[in-house]
Amino acid sequence: MKMNFLKAMVFAGAVALAGCSTVPTTTPTLDEARADFVAANNNPQVATYAQMEFKQAGEALDRANQAAAQRESLDTIDRLAYVAKQKIATAQEVAKAKAAEAEVANAGRERDRVQLEARTAEADRAKRDAAAAQAQAAAAQAQAQDAQAQAAAAQQQAAQQADRAARLEALLVELHAQKTERGMVVTIGDVLFATDRAELNANGMATVKKLAEIMTQNPDRTVMVEGFTDSTGSAAHNKDLSERRAASVAQALVGLGVPRERIGMRGYGEAFPVASNDTASNRQLNRRVEIVLSNAGAPIPPRAAQR
Repeated sequence: MKMNFLKAMVFAGAVALAGCSTVPTTTPTLDEARADFVAANNNPQVATYAQMEFKQAGEALDRANQAAAQRESLDTIDRLAYVAKQKIATAQEVAKAKAAEAEVANAGRERDRVQLEARTAEADRAKRDAAAAQAQAAAAQAQAQDAQAQAAAAQQQAAQQADRAARLEALLVELHAQKTERGMVVTIGDVLFATDRAELNANGMATVKKLAEIMTQNPDRTVMVEGFTDSTGSAAHNKDLSERRAASVAQALVGLGVPRERIGMRGYGEAFPVASNDTASNRQLNRRVEIVLSNAGAPIPPRAAQR
């Protein structure tokens, strides 16, 4: 606003001075100074960065205009106009220089802003990378812990299996079990039953309890209870007796907690003798109950025809 006021003032003075005199009130230098003043006044950089210099230029031009109005010598008017031109040029140069400095400063601030954004982005990226690395480390640690837990569980399972195998082996040795292609066979002889009856005596029940213990400790195994007799008496009677004795053993196992579905049962009568029936001792060998214990997780094959 000050610049516009000065501009109006300078032009008003010039016009007034021109109107009250018939002699020339200007010189080419003064005209150039006035034109330079107008150009400087229209330069926004001058208004922004060289207000004081422009004011001084306006004052100088005003002195030149006054000299012209007072019809001072042309040399005086030119000298004052020249001074005004110099001050106007100074204002223009000062404005230009300060504008350049401001542009450099703005460029520096923009550079700093861009650098700050770049550093911020880099820091954010580093933070994300660190978080991802931390998550990966946590996942790896969790996997390692799972692996350790699985290894420990496998080790414990192996130890339990080894313990069960050792106990099974000890019990089978105690029961004089025989290893066959169908599985381990435990034989309950005739002396463990009442004569010509199917009830197990105390020793027979003791043997069955050991078998039940084996079944409990080895849930992946099944049994087939098979009854046999000698050839004394009728075949029907012998068949019935062998079935009842096999059923007696099976029922005893069920009573001791062995699931019924894990127990097979069959009576063969006088079939499949293990000795000739020509002597009492041989016939006693034929009167028996065989309990076939399956191999782990395997079914029990059917009895072969020759046995």
